[in-house]
Amino acid sequence: MTKTTIKILFCVTFLAALSACVSAGKYKKLQKSDDATAASLTSAQAEVSSDAKQIQDLKGKIHDEEMIVANLEGKLGKSKSARQKLEGNVATMKQALQALNKERAEAEQRIKEFQELTAKFKSLTDTGKIAIKIVDGQMVVAMSSDVLFPSGSARLSKDGLATIQQVTPLLVSVPNRRFQIEGFTDNVPIKTAKFPSNWELASGRAMTVLKTMLDAGMPPERVSAASFGETHPIAPNDTDQGRAANRRIEIVVVPDLSTLPGYNQLQKLSGP
Repeated sequence: MTKTTIKILFCVTFLAALSACVSAGKYKKLQKSDDATAASLTSAQAEVSSDAKQIQDLKGKIHDEEMIVANLEGKLGKSKSARQKLEGNVATMKQALQALNKERAEAEQRIKEFQELTAKFKSLTDTGKIAIKIVDGQMVVAMSSDVLFPSGSARLSKDGLATIQQVTPLLVSVPNRRFQIEGFTDNVPIKTAKFPSNWELASGRAMTVLKTMLDAGMPPERVSAASFGETHPIAPNDTDQGRAANRRIEIVVVPDLSTLPGYNQLQKLSGP
């Protein structure tokens, strides 16, 4: 082997060894880089997993908050509804209270009128000539026909004339009231030329009282007359005492309908 060949072999071996050293270094460097990249990837994946968990937790919290909001909105809606219902109940109660106060005031006014009427007629009621009472919700001045008229007659007796003349100015002094004179009889039949039945007798007596009241100062627009014959007894007709009670004249204090509940509605229904 020549020196030249030996030199060539030496160079080749040196270059091969050098090449092997360079490749191992690069490999180690690349391996180290890969390891670092893998570690970074693992760390990033862990962060992503942590972020995903946090996102999931936040979604859960958001859902919970939304449920709470929905629940509160539901309660608020119920609260508004309850408040509106309560306000409606309060308004209804106020209306009922107003109506009750109005009715009470009207009742107190009627009681006051009755007391005043009773006081006006006290001197006559004390003698038993008349009676003040409430009949079918109306104030009535009741007088026995036996005191006012002879049996079967529509002409006032002397005592009856005096009684009507005493009663009239007291009634006139009652303000803003009209009066209806109503005649009643017992069930004993009557049949005369002047009074074919008890209807005519009761009517004749009521008209006699009316005319006497007009003569005593009663304004004609405040008084009227009616006959009920034997149809409205206040006692059994099977005794003398009962029949005497049924023979009567009643002067009704006509109520003011405008003070009664529902009057305005009735007036609207009746038309102009």
